[in-house]
Amino acid sequence: MSVASELDTLYQNHSRRILATLIRLLGEFELAEEAMHEAFALALQQWAQDGVPANPTAWLISTGRFRAIDQIRRNQTARRYAPLLADQEEPEDEAAELDYDAPGIEDDRLRLIFTCCHPALATETQLAMTLREMCGLTTEQVARGLLQQPSTVAQRIVRAKRKIRDAGIPYEVPDAEALPARLNAVLQVIYLMFNEAYSSSQGDAIVNVDLAAEAIRLTRLLQALLQSKLQTFSQTEARNPSQRADVTGLLGLLLLQDSRRAARQDDTGRLITLEEQDRQRWNHAQIAEGVQCLNLALTQGPAGIYTLQAAIAALHAQAASYQDTDWRQIVGLYDALYRLSPSPVIALNRAVAVAMCDGPEAGLQLVDELASAGRLQNYHLLHAARADFYRRMGNSAAARDAYEKALSLTEQAPERAFLQARLASLTGIAKKG
Repeated sequence: MSVASELDTLYQNHSRRILATLIRLLGEFELAEEAMHEAFALALQQWAQDGVPANPTAWLISTGRFRAIDQIRRNQTARRYAPLLADQEEPEDEAAELDYDAPGIEDDRLRLIFTCCHPALATETQLAMTLREMCGLTTEQVARGLLQQPSTVAQRIVRAKRKIRDAGIPYEVPDAEALPARLNAVLQVIYLMFNEAYSSSQGDAIVNVDLAAEAIRLTRLLQALLQSKLQTFSQTEARNPSQRADVTGLLGLLLLQDSRRAARQDDTGRLITLEEQDRQRWNHAQIAEGVQCLNLALTQGPAGIYTLQAAIAALHAQAASYQDTDWRQIVGLYDALYRLSPSPVIALNRAVAVAMCDGPEAGLQLVDELASAGRLQNYHLLHAARADFYRRMGNSAAARDAYEKALSLTEQAPERAFLQARLASLTGIAKKG
């Protein structure tokens, strides 16, 4: 593998971890981002001459850190960073100064999530900031996840960085007393992070495997964090009795959803719908763990939004076939979920389940109500669902229009190919993407 290819892989898999550690070391988002990119650029030159170091991640962190310190010393704004310079000394062996692989549940990425989810920031700003800076999603991907305009998201992120810097928001996991107030936003960030991983908004792969694994890892860290602080946390938990259940329920949900990963695309990259998936390819050990988490969550507190979604995922995972799925129970779970979180996406998913119980006409009526209320008009899955209902009803003309609308709203290659194939089956003419 060439140095350029190895660095590209490192960037894809580890840049967020590197950035999180540099933010802890440097205390500044913009400075850490510049330092990380400088380190990667220097590595491209130096590794080609000297070879790849034994611990490339540690090398990049150390190099980025001391490049930033050099930049501060040269910069006219050095006075602003004087406290940082006073605490930084260059060791003879830069990479040996810190144990970058030291174990511990309160790792840098978890610290960074809690920093971005500080209550001084508005909820939507917390989500946008964390998904963009910590999870490495593009502004467009973040906007898609939040159903907002990219320009709005970009402005929020810039303002959030300034507020974190100017207010001196600490880079830390909060203590047990402050933890409950911060936990819900962190859970929502990890949930949205996994959603982007589970169905990537762009590219040739449906699933971003590394991002999905990171979301699961961070949820496990949160579970361990709560366990480690259980004695103190239990004193404040009475104000938020469902939070431990929410963490366990979220872990169950992510495991159950991720268990289907291997069956969602074939060897040619073609998208395979849930109805057509080979259930033997599902990760049954992961399903068992997910169901175990669901059952535990149900004993820990009231069923929240993640536990209810885990229950829906479990019904899919445990059904012998698509036709054997208990769709009526799924509709009931969506009813309960909508009462807790009346979002249009949940309403759309419920409409699909209703269509499986009562026929496509019933599902279409619900989707049309969503659309007429001006909700999800730019969400491609609404139009894809409408197209499928029309196709099942035998209305090819209406199905064609809906498929074309869905195509215009998605950039993910497998989804586009799937929609084009469905459209071609109606028209006999394959449309070019």
